[in-house]
Amino acid sequence: MISKSETSDIVDRMAAKWPAGTVPKVKTFRVYEVDADKKILISDEFTAVQVKDEIVPFLGRPESLAHFPTVTVDMGAVKFVCNGAKVLRPGIVEFGQFKKGDIVVVKDQSHGKMLAVGMALEDSESAKAMAKGYVVDNLHYISDKIWEAHKEIGHS
Repeated sequence: MISKSETSDIVDRMAAKWPAGTVPKVKTFRVYEVDADKKILISDEFTAVQVKDEIVPFLGRPESLAHFPTVTVDMGAVKFVCNGAKVLRPGIVEFGQFKKGDIVVVKDQSHGKMLAVGMALEDSESAKAMAKGYVVDNLHYISDKIWEAHKEIGHS
């Protein structure tokens, strides 16, 4: 458990970057350190992930991810995204609306499955015009250390 003031700081940081209305009222977080720069933040209402200085929603809670902009990648990009690679422009087949620095959810083309959460490295409009280059910095993805640690903790 962390203090109320630390929880309040985290909630404020989330509210500054997350879409309006997506950050629930949280009394306290239980923090699980996965490794030096990765933590899982769990409250009764909510689960988030801290990677370095960024706080993003946990992939195991799709209801909170629905409010974030998305990019859809072709099936050739899936294995790279699921191994932690940044999302490259050629692999993207569909763009939501986002600005550089926004939190973006990465989905697969066939099933619309949420594969990763990352930080936009470009605005969606400029990324559409690019032929190549990085578009999303992958911070948390299915089956990463955070995903596996969360299963061990045993929370839904």
